[in-house]
Parts: sequence; structure tokens; C-alpha cells
Amino acid sequence: MTVETVLDRHITITPGVAGGKPHIVGHRITVQNIVIWHERMGLSADEIVTEYNVTLADVYAALAYYYDHQADIDTAIKEDEAFVEALRQVSPSKLPEKLRG
Repeated sequence: MTVETVLDRHITITPGVAGGKPHIVGHRITVQNIVIWHERMGLSADEIVTEYNVTLADVYAALAYYYDHQADIDTAIKEDEAFVEALRQVSPSKLPEKLRG
């Protein structure tokens, strides 16, 4: 069994699912989600398994996929962050105004 075969059992890209991003088979959880939870938020693989109902093999396959495609996924993360920031600029939160009363 090759590495690609193992990854294919856990990671897929399906047009129209999860924005066409690589995701865990049978879930809408993207490789990008796993990377953010693990690398940026510091969740362990076991914590991700418990919290998001995926297998440990799914998490490690997502991380392996990430390291094989790191530049592309890092770019996608930056683009998503820029999109969110642009939305914040045109639609600022109304919470501070409501708190002031």
C-alpha cells in the first residue's frame, strides 16, 4: 500500500463540498481546519479526535497532507484571514455600541 492510497482513504477533494478544499472523507472538516486547530490553537491530535468526532488516522492524514501541500494551504489560510478582515472593515461589530447603551 502506498502513502497516496492511505491518504486517499482519509482526505478527498470534492467540488461543492467544503468549498472544494481538501477535507476528511465523510466530513466537512478541512485539512485547513485541522492545521489551524493543531498548529495555531495548540490542540493535540487526541483533543481534535474527541472534539470533532474524527479518527486519529484522519487527523494524522490531514497533517501529512498539509506538510505535502504546505505552501498552498498556508496561502489559503492567509487569503481566508484577509477576507475576514475585509468583512470586518465593511461590517464592523455593533456590540461595542450596544454595550454603551
